[in-house]
Amino acid sequence: MKVIVMQRSGGHEVLDYVDRPEPVPGPGQAVVEVACAGVNFMDIGVRQGMAWKTDPDPKTLGVEGSGRVIALGEGVESLSVGQRVAWVYVPGSYAQRVLAPASALVPVPDEIDDRTAAAVMMQGLTASHFATDFYAVRSGDIALVHAAAGGLGLLLTQIIKHRGGHVIGRVSSPDKVDIAKAAGADHVVVDTEGTFAEEVIRLSGGEGVHVVYDGSGPTTFKGSVDSLRRSGTFCWYGPVLGGPGPIDIMSLPKSIKLGYAVFFDHIYTTQRLRSRTAELFDMIAKGSLNVHIGGEYSLADAAQAHADMERRATTGKLLLVP
Repeated sequence: MKVIVMQRSGGHEVLDYVDRPEPVPGPGQAVVEVACAGVNFMDIGVRQGMAWKTDPDPKTLGVEGSGRVIALGEGVESLSVGQRVAWVYVPGSYAQRVLAPASALVPVPDEIDDRTAAAVMMQGLTASHFATDFYAVRSGDIALVHAAAGGLGLLLTQIIKHRGGHVIGRVSSPDKVDIAKAAGADHVVVDTEGTFAEEVIRLSGGEGVHVVYDGSGPTTFKGSVDSLRRSGTFCWYGPVLGGPGPIDIMSLPKSIKLGYAVFFDHIYTTQRLRSRTAELFDMIAKGSLNVHIGGEYSLADAAQAHADMERRATTGKLLLVP
């Protein structure tokens, strides 16, 4: 079978399209024919050597996707051969077939197509975490969403609006404004220099926002702090672009609350994984959550997908289609 491996840490040129042996399921495992694999900033971090450091090279990238079960290992009773499934955090998903723990796979309803299922797993579950567990958005709350035209930003905006909140989106270029507004953003600020706080405060009636969702790296950290109202909440996420550096907790203004949102604190059991995913699929089926797929690439073109994502040339979710 064909897979995408990184031969060493580095730029997108280190990715190769190679042959690997067919996977064989062991106890508690399943082999899935991959229909679509999701592309995430996490994959770029792995490629750059920021994660999976103890795993030897070459290694197969990707953690997310959708497909159909083609083989089951001993003891797997929750799935059947031929069943459509989706997953997140299954290493090696940039491949024609993936070997996965059965506990990591979720059933996909007939009304959800493969592309949508693959596109909503990582970013949909993350958006759900941010707007429910980390900070439970209430009716009337105002949120600042960074990268509002990206896959996560578009889903997060919709979930916030679904819960009765208001959204100020920040995007990096004017051509992304309409996409963010189409997802429900009430206002959109175009900014690349981290000088957005004054406009955000104005748009929030002079008080600042209740919550900021910021995965844009150190450049935006100060502006996000300045955008919060008294006792506001700062949701920091995404390790790929780096952290803000050491923080003197006594220097934090306005009694704000600052935290780092971690995916696995939202879906720490198989039951939660499947119930949270079922909620997302239900929202999609009812038309209250739309998944924007911004680009599809052949599996062989994974390097191009990484290059496009890194230069911020994309919107929505990127998928690889074997």
